[in-house]
Amino acid sequence: MLVGLTYDLRQDYLALGFSEEEVAEFDSQATLDAIEKTLRSLGLRTDRVGNLRSLVERLAQGAKWDLVFNIAEGLHGFGRESQVPGLLDYYGVPYTFADPLTAALTLHKGMAKRVVRDSGVPTPDFAVVENEAQIAAVGLGFPLFAKPVAEGTGRGVNPASKANNREQLTAVCRELLARYQQPVLVETYLPGREFTVGILGTGDGAHSLGVMEVELLQSAEAEVYSYLNKEECESRVRYALVNDKQAVKAAEVALDAYRALGCRDAGRVDLRSDAAGLPQFMEINPLAGLHPEHSDLPILCTLAGITYRELIGGIVDSACRRLPAAGRLSADSAMARISARS
Repeated sequence: MLVGLTYDLRQDYLALGFSEEEVAEFDSQATLDAIEKTLRSLGLRTDRVGNLRSLVERLAQGAKWDLVFNIAEGLHGFGRESQVPGLLDYYGVPYTFADPLTAALTLHKGMAKRVVRDSGVPTPDFAVVENEAQIAAVGLGFPLFAKPVAEGTGRGVNPASKANNREQLTAVCRELLARYQQPVLVETYLPGREFTVGILGTGDGAHSLGVMEVELLQSAEAEVYSYLNKEECESRVRYALVNDKQAVKAAEVALDAYRALGCRDAGRVDLRSDAAGLPQFMEINPLAGLHPEHSDLPILCTLAGITYRELIGGIVDSACRRLPAAGRLSADSAMARISARS
């Protein structure tokens, strides 16, 4: 089986003059190398395709792959994560992870929360502020939490994101609107524990890989899992695999949200508990980072005793289940082994 690799490489965009924060969601050379090495260890042939522009060129030249392992984040707009999946759909090339609808829906945090709320999944009350005039109309009780509606890797999140009064809310919303040129999600601040749940599989076959609690150390920016805390997680954050009553509920909420949003193959769901200890959906990443040591999903898997090879193999196996029978991997799959242990 020939597997194409689509990705946005961080160093390529830095060379074009983008800042470190602007490329924070893109992948490092180490991540790409680790994925390719693992795919080859699974007996698969690989072909590095690159970003959307490279994919367009390769498809126009008639290139074909049995499957594309897609980790491309895209560059502009709410549909940026949908661009590669949409193009692959047009050409009839199967790929890993979210389809265009889910990729666009989940990137816009406000839209994603509307869907999970309508599906009965608990999520904090929220408002989407599209301009300065709408800030005064936010009628939620303080404290509130504000962040860009369509950024990842903690971009736009820092201690000022927690607003305790109208003045602070106005200031943070104005700053975010100006800096990121997109709406701001404002939601009720949740004071409880923070969790991230790893999920493998698709639809009814999806299951939790484990629940990881995010604990901020004294060296961290307080109260928020911020951009800086994520970038320097080795010295600012403690990750712990948990399985108490609250964690079990977090896994249940995460799976409900994952299925409601139509995620596929693998992903990560972020939750935080309210004052009563009820975990609530915050956001979802259907294209979770896959750096073996630095990304949350592989960190969680390591804590759970799941190897990086098993994780990548499980993702590929899940995607291959959408292929005709002749194109699938063997029944002795990584996903089956992980499921048996979970």
